[in-house]
Amino acid sequence: MSHHLDTPLAAQSGQLFIDDLYVFNGDRATVFVMDVNSSVTKADIKRGFHAEARYEIKIHFNGGDQEELTYRVTFGEPDGAGKQTLQLYELTAADARDDAAMGTPIVEGRTGEVSSGGHVRIWAGRITDPFYIDLDELATINGAVKNGAKVDHSAWRADKAKNSFAGTTVESIVLEVSHDEPMLRDGTQIGVWCRTMLATDAGGWRQINRAGHPMMWPVFWPTDTDFSNPANVRHPSVDLKEDGEEIASAVAGVVRANGTAPDPQAYGWSVARVLYPDVLPYQVGTPANYGFAARNGRTMADNAPEVMFSLVLNSGMTSGLTPDVTKAARADQFPYVVPA
Repeated sequence: MSHHLDTPLAAQSGQLFIDDLYVFNGDRATVFVMDVNSSVTKADIKRGFHAEARYEIKIHFNGGDQEELTYRVTFGEPDGAGKQTLQLYELTAADARDDAAMGTPIVEGRTGEVSSGGHVRIWAGRITDPFYIDLDELATINGAVKNGAKVDHSAWRADKAKNSFAGTTVESIVLEVSHDEPMLRDGTQIGVWCRTMLATDAGGWRQINRAGHPMMWPVFWPTDTDFSNPANVRHPSVDLKEDGEEIASAVAGVVRANGTAPDPQAYGWSVARVLYPDVLPYQVGTPANYGFAARNGRTMADNAPEVMFSLVLNSGMTSGLTPDVTKAARADQFPYVVPA
C-alpha cells in the first residue's frame, strides 16, 4: 500500500514499490498517475522500471467489488542511454482480473516520450516527486496511533514544517484516457487502485505491492519494514473482512485517547469503511479533490497527509505545508509532471 520506500526491503527493489496514485480530470480525459521507486532512501536504487514486472492500473465501476478494466504497462531493458521500451495493454471484463490474460496491445513507445493510440496517451520516466510531508509530524502521529495515545506535538511545530521530500525523484507512469473511451465516459463513477506484479520462476505472476488511498502503510504499519502484513498482496474486495477490525481498533484507540469522538468504536469502524476497500473513488469529468469531508480522486497538489491525519484523529490537523512547496513539480499540460 502507498508508502515512500523508507524501509530496507524497498531500498533494495524500489522499482516494485508504489509511492503514490493520483486520479484527476485532464483535457477531456481522465488522468491516472502511478509513481514508484522513490529516491528518498538515498540508497543506490536502480533507475527506471523493472523489466520483468507488470505495472497495472485497475478500475472498478459503480461500486463493484471486481475490476472491469485494467491498463497494464510493461517495460524492456534499458538501452545505452537509459531509455526503455514500453507496451500498454487494455484488459476488459473477466480478462481485467485474470493474470493469465494477455490483453489487447494499444500503445508502444519509449520512456521519456509521449506515445498515443486509440483513446489514450502515455508518458513514463523519472520526475520530481510532487508528494510533500514533514516526516517529523508523521512520527508524532505514528506514536499516537500505535499506542492509542494522545498526540504529543511538543517536538514538532507547524510553523517550522519542512518538506522531507524536497529534491527527491520517482519513476512515474502517466496515462490519460479520453472521455471518448466508452467505459470512461463523463460522469462515470469509478474506483481505482494500482499494483506491481513480478514474474515467478514457475511462470506465473505474484502481486508485490498495491495502492489506493494515500498514506495507508505509513499511518497504520510504519514498523512493518519487511512488509509481512498481507495487505499488500490481497485483493481490495477482501480488505474490510480481513483487516477492518485492525483499522477500526487502531482509530478507536487514538480518538479515545484524544477525546475526539463520542463513540470511539463506531468512529473507528466508520474510518475502516472509508478506507476499505482500498480503492480511490472518482467521478469521471469532475474536479478531483482528496479532502477530509469527501474523497473524489486525488490531484498532485492535494495535501494527502493532512487529510489522512485529520481523518484518523477525527480532528483538524495542519501539516504546516501548502501545495506551493511542490508547485515546480507539477505542470498544467500532459504529462502533468516535471521530468527530472
